[in-house]
Amino acid sequence: MCNARRAMLKMKWFPLFLLPVLLSSCVSSSITNITATRQPRNATGLYPIEYEWSTSQQTIRPETITPYVVVGFDAYKMRQTLKMTNRWEVLIPVPADKNSVNYYFKVDYDYNRFGKPGKDSLRSPGYKLYVTEK
Repeated sequence: MCNARRAMLKMKWFPLFLLPVLLSSCVSSSITNITATRQPRNATGLYPIEYEWSTSQQTIRPETITPYVVVGFDAYKMRQTLKMTNRWEVLIPVPADKNSVNYYFKVDYDYNRFGKPGKDSLRSPGYKLYVTEK
């Protein structure tokens, strides 16, 4: 086989060997809503909202993770669930005259990079909480 043909065959197969390396180095993050979609109306008018965040990004600075639940134009800062490293919770108000509320999660965080830390944000899709009469 001539050298040119041998070199061409090597170039054809090179991307196939590179593919597993590229796929294994991809970073993924996901927000999982763990809130019940229906909750019975209560006297306080406050309802728990919870989420779980999973990520393979190793450069995240955990102490900088700041999650919010956004309802309309209001953002409610969440607190980390006790004894959990990847779950957060907050109580949000739902007025007595409303039977549902739309919301989404927003997570701000810093990550390490060359030089100063980078800032990033992740937003979930929208969700709806239904408040039902007992």
